[in-house]
Amino acid sequence: MGQPAARIPGRNRRWILANRPQTEVERDLLTFEDAALPEPGEGEVLVRNIYLSIDPTHRIWMSDVDQYMEPVAIGDVMRGGTLGVVEASRAKGLAVGDIVTGQGGWQDYIAISGKAVRRVVPGNLPLTAFMGPLGNIGATAYFGLFEVARPRPGETVLVSAAAGAVGSLVGQMAKIMGCRVVGIAGSAEKCAWITDDLGFDAAINYREADLVGAISAACPDGVDVYFDNVGGRILDAALTLINQGARIAVCGLISTYNEIEQGGGPAMFRNVLMKRARIEGFIVSDYWRRYPEAFAAIGHWIGKGLLKYRVDVRDGLKNAPEILKLLFSGAHDGKLLVRVSDEPPSG
Repeated sequence: MGQPAARIPGRNRRWILANRPQTEVERDLLTFEDAALPEPGEGEVLVRNIYLSIDPTHRIWMSDVDQYMEPVAIGDVMRGGTLGVVEASRAKGLAVGDIVTGQGGWQDYIAISGKAVRRVVPGNLPLTAFMGPLGNIGATAYFGLFEVARPRPGETVLVSAAAGAVGSLVGQMAKIMGCRVVGIAGSAEKCAWITDDLGFDAAINYREADLVGAISAACPDGVDVYFDNVGGRILDAALTLINQGARIAVCGLISTYNEIEQGGGPAMFRNVLMKRARIEGFIVSDYWRRYPEAFAAIGHWIGKGLLKYRVDVRDGLKNAPEILKLLFSGAHDGKLLVRVSDEPPSG
């Protein structure tokens, strides 16, 4: 998609939410505008965004529906997680040149409270690692698996969207715990990646397989833990084969986000009762005070070569709406990011 467009000094390009989506996210839902460069107030920093995180939750934030935080208001800058560099500081503990993450939004620059960003020290890791395994994505996998699903060694863990940013980490963490791990993905290439490179015990291509039959074959002892990133028919198939006392962690429901009318729920929901299962949704921000715990463990696993990850970086803030649509087609590879501007010189 080309290189990031040059910015006009003293100006700030940004995407404004203009309309609510009815089905898929289209470019005309947002307006690309040029605004004045924000000025940091007392206790704030001016951050130049380098990377913008592209996540399924953007589709939720655009909609005026019940959700875990207020939807983005019409006329506001589109919300989004970012990693950037401090260009000016009026906040204690943050200096020009520091790398920070926070909710910088779909724009070049943001003036934001120093308390609302997290300073990161890259060390030997690329900056993109702090938008993936050492960011919200890694924390989502860690707390969703260990706090919500609570796998035990020897159990069978089934993961949907297993080649995605969260699912690929969940499966590897479950393997570290000594579980049998089966992943569901959307192509032969993705299935090969999670088994050959990430160590999943088996993989299912949901576009080609009879799901119930394929899950039954890959999970001969049934499903003890299902980590759900998609909802819909895959959730229904997983519920068909859960064991007594199974745990289902609901991380995302991306297969339903573009539906105008929501369905009545999975047909096999009765198995939650029959199998005395527990199904629990979670939002990773509920665990933000414990992020250091997750990042310490994840950093250790990366250093030991036990945890691998992929990032898919696409160029250009102006391309963000089209890049968001890749999440819903599966035409991306790992954690999806937009490069908004160049990284500062290392050293």
